[in-house]
Amino acid sequence: MGSAISAENKRSGSDLGGTSSSSPGLGDIPESCISSVLMNLEATDICKLARVNKAFHRASSADFVWESKLPSSYKFLLHQVLGGHDHDDDQQNLQNSFTKKQIYSILCRPNRFHSGSKEAWLDRGSGQVCLFMSAKSMKITGIDDRRYWNYIPTEESRFNSIAYLQQMWWVEVAGDVEFEFPKGRYGLYFRLQLGRATKKLGRRLCNVDQVHGWNIKPVRFELSTSDGQHAHSEYYLLRPGEWAHYHVGDFEVGPHDGPINIKFSLAQIDCTHAKGGLSVDCAFIGPTEFSQTDMHTKYYYYDEGPKVKVAKINK
Repeated sequence: MGSAISAENKRSGSDLGGTSSSSPGLGDIPESCISSVLMNLEATDICKLARVNKAFHRASSADFVWESKLPSSYKFLLHQVLGGHDHDDDQQNLQNSFTKKQIYSILCRPNRFHSGSKEAWLDRGSGQVCLFMSAKSMKITGIDDRRYWNYIPTEESRFNSIAYLQQMWWVEVAGDVEFEFPKGRYGLYFRLQLGRATKKLGRRLCNVDQVHGWNIKPVRFELSTSDGQHAHSEYYLLRPGEWAHYHVGDFEVGPHDGPINIKFSLAQIDCTHAKGGLSVDCAFIGPTEFSQTDMHTKYYYYDEGPKVKVAKINK
């Protein structure tokens, strides 16, 4: 009985390694067939199967396998985060120096561009692009006057800096970006907080003494695209001491739209009352298929920090 089991185990081991001459094993499958199967799997599954044997490992590195995981706009994204060259020849040489697997790995990491004021990466789960724009990349009315606004260093921002409003009557923050997104529907959000967060003896504290004026009139958020899409929303800024995502609106990208210009803003320009105590971290664009409860884990990679709460619209 024992010898029979031992013989069966040996035969099974030979099949897996493809060394048996009497019966075919996994090692006998043509690499082209393996690659054709792998291109229909998720990236994490491809990496796991690459450990089966040498044939699977070679097949898992095929360019056409990983090109199927890259978005249609990956060349534009690679040009932004790695090259920045103005000439097509330079961009093509840069792209040709990497395998598609290397390109996928590079783009799945957060990549800074535009002097570090913007950050983009490829989401592994959806295959869509996420884009962040720091407060320093936006036009803020009065930012040069320190009586009103200041840039403050903080660990609570992925850019390590926020714009903080002390007090002002006319509040306006605007940004624009030209970017090539893959086909899909995207949402644009502002990440804001009422109050100024600090740390003391390892504990997070938030000074809300300067917070005022945000419960009188709502803040108006707007976005528009170069292909004629428009969206707007209005929110009262509530919950001092908590970072929140304020949904500006959504826009759609077609399969062959190319780069699209997006303008976005927040404004509270009612001069009948002053406003103060607002922290502006960033604006970001991501696929609408991301649920609101997943935003923190999808967008922020802090070791510690406040839980992000999504603001609800007040009509």
